Amino acid sequence: MGDLLDALLRGKRTSLRFEPDGSFRADAPVPSALLSGSFNPLHEGHTTLASVASRVLGTPVAFELSLANVDKPDLDADEVARRLAAFRGVAPVWITRAATFVRKAELFPGCAFVLGFDTAIRLVDAKYYGNDETARDDGLRSLLARGCRVLVGGRRMGDAFRVWDGEAIEPEFRELFAMLGKDEFRVDRSSTELRNFHPANES
Repeated sequence: MGDLLDALLRGKRTSLRFEPDGSFRADAPVPSALLSGSFNPLHEGHTTLASVASRVLGTPVAFELSLANVDKPDLDADEVARRLAAFRGVAPVWITRAATFVRKAELFPGCAFVLGFDTAIRLVDAKYYGNDETARDDGLRSLLARGCRVLVGGRRMGDAFRVWDGEAIEPEFRELFAMLGKDEFRVDRSSTELRNFHPANES
């Protein structure tokens, strides 16, 4: 898929942008807003959330696919190619090795990160910081210090569609987050359901 992606896969680069025409760009300016995800597969929930967030934020929303994941093995070249193929003609995708939002904020200072409810919950859960609340708080402070914001869209969890209320987080971090209400964004189908319907998409 090209020397630039190979360099990223080998850890020689930290980020790269995949263009809707299928090319790669190494010199793209820092994005103003990103929707991060595994996109396995890309579906209506992702594209609708990006569209709504773009309207709310007043800026284009690109996508971000990380080769590294806190919970799963790194993606290989074939899997990256499969997931990127869905973005042809749709939108640009930043490809990174940033498994955490602390690392994403280092790469993209000032960026607005657009998340689903389930991802936002992980962002404030000490479990994902080695069960260390101090590490979690330091991580959230680093996002604030780099001028980042987090816009949270709802997601169906079990039988309920959940939206972010921010009540469980410390007042210090509430300015970091904003939410989309059910009247602004609601798509019930998830990537998990689509993989279950099309098992070949599972990785």
